[in-house]
Amino acid sequence: MRLTTFSPVSNAEGTRVVAQSDGAGRADAEQIPDAERPPGAEQIPDAGDSGARTAPGAEKAEAGQVTEAEKAPGGTPEPAAPASADPADPADPAVPTDLTAQTAPMDAVVATAPAARVVATAPVDPVVTTTPVDPAELELTRPRGLPGLFWKDLAQVDFGPRRFRLGPARERLETVSQSFLTGFNAVIAGETGRIDDIHEELRGFAYEGAGMACTTLDVLTITGGRRLRDLLSGQGMRYPHMIHMGAGWAYARLHMRPMWGIRSVHPLLRWLAFDGFGFHQGFFATDRTVGRQRSAGLMDRTRRAIFDQGLGRMLWFHECAGVDDVILRIAEFPPGRRADLWSGVGLAATYTGGASAAELERLSVAAAEDGFRAHLVQGSAFACASRLISGIVPEHTVAATPALCGVEVDEAGGWTDTALIALGHNAHSGDHYQIWRAGIRKAWARRNRDS
Repeated sequence: MRLTTFSPVSNAEGTRVVAQSDGAGRADAEQIPDAERPPGAEQIPDAGDSGARTAPGAEKAEAGQVTEAEKAPGGTPEPAAPASADPADPADPAVPTDLTAQTAPMDAVVATAPAARVVATAPVDPVVTTTPVDPAELELTRPRGLPGLFWKDLAQVDFGPRRFRLGPARERLETVSQSFLTGFNAVIAGETGRIDDIHEELRGFAYEGAGMACTTLDVLTITGGRRLRDLLSGQGMRYPHMIHMGAGWAYARLHMRPMWGIRSVHPLLRWLAFDGFGFHQGFFATDRTVGRQRSAGLMDRTRRAIFDQGLGRMLWFHECAGVDDVILRIAEFPPGRRADLWSGVGLAATYTGGASAAELERLSVAAAEDGFRAHLVQGSAFACASRLISGIVPEHTVAATPALCGVEVDEAGGWTDTALIALGHNAHSGDHYQIWRAGIRKAWARRNRDS
C-alpha cells in the first residue's frame, strides 16, 4: 500500500494545538462523584521502556568538536572523514598500498580520519534496522505474574465467532483489530517501543491499544494517569486522538465511566474516551448495543452523542466496510441517533479504509438523503486531522477524503484546526467538544456555499 508522508503535524496552527504534549492548557479530568473507586490492587510494574543509550563521545562527534589529536600540525582542525567510512585494507589489491601516493590533498585526511576511534567507542550492540511487520508477526514476551493476566489473545478479534458480516474487507479490518491488541500487549510486556516495528499505516491502531493498556494499569494502581500521560507526551505524541479513544476502551472493560482517576490529559481530546467506550460496547456487547440499540446508562446527551460516534465507527467493522449494509444498519436506529452514527462511519471509512472511492461516494449520497451529510464529513475530517498529525497518510485516506468531503486531506484537516482555534484556549467541557464538531460542519458548509 502506498503511503504519503507528511510532516508530523499539519500546517495549520490548530492541529499543532491538538498535538501538544507539554501539558500546557491541559485540564484535570472530570471527576465522577458516583463512580466507584476500584478495589486496591497490587502495584504493577511500570510498562514503559528505557531510553536509548548514547555512546561515549557521541555527543562530541555529533556537535563537530575536534580533539587535539585530530588537529593538523598547524593547529587548524581538518575535516573528518564520514564516520561510516571503512579504513583502507592494504591487502586489498584494489587499494593502493602506499596511501601517501594518492595525489589529492585528501590523502592526509584519510590517513588521520578518526573513523577507527569512533568504531572503537561505539556501543557493543549494533543498531539493527528492523523491517516493519504485521501485528500478528510481532513477537512479544508475555510477562509472568499479575501483568500476564491482562494479556490479549489476537484470536478474539476474529470476525467469524463474533458474528460480524464477512466480506472482502475482512482481512484488512481483522489486521487493524490485531494491531490494537498488539499495542495493548506491548505495554503489558514492557515493550512499548516495539509498537514502532509495526507497519506505519497500522501504528495508530496499535497506539489506541496502548492507550487502553496504560489507562487500565493507571486506574488499577491509582497513579493518576502517569502512564497515559507519559505515552501522550513521549512515544505516542503523534497519535493523541487514538490514544484517548483507547482510554475509553479501558473504562468500558473496567465497567467505569471515563475519565475517572485520570488527571491532566488533553482538556478537549479526553472526551474521545466516550467514543472509545462506545466502540468497545458495540464490539463486545453487539447484541445489546446494535441489536437492541441500547447505550450505556447514566449518560447525558453530550456523552451519549460521543458514545454514538464510537458506535458508528464500530458499525464500519460490524458490517465489514460494506457500504450498503452500513446504510441499512444506520437506518434501523432512531433519527435522533443517526447523526452521530454517520459521524463515526465517516471517521472509520477515512482512517481505517476498506471501501473503494465509488462505494464511498454512494455512502455520501445516502448520508445526504438521510439529512446528515455534514456529520459524515465531520467524522472524515477528524480522521484527516489524526492522520496528518501522525505524519502518515495512507492511500485509502487520500482516496476517501474527496469522496466524502469533496476536498483533499489537507483542507479537510484544516477545518478541524479552524474550528478548534475558534474555541479559544479554555475549551475543556463536553459542550465545547460538541461545538468543535459543529464548527467543522460549518466550515464544510461555508466551503460548499463559496464554491
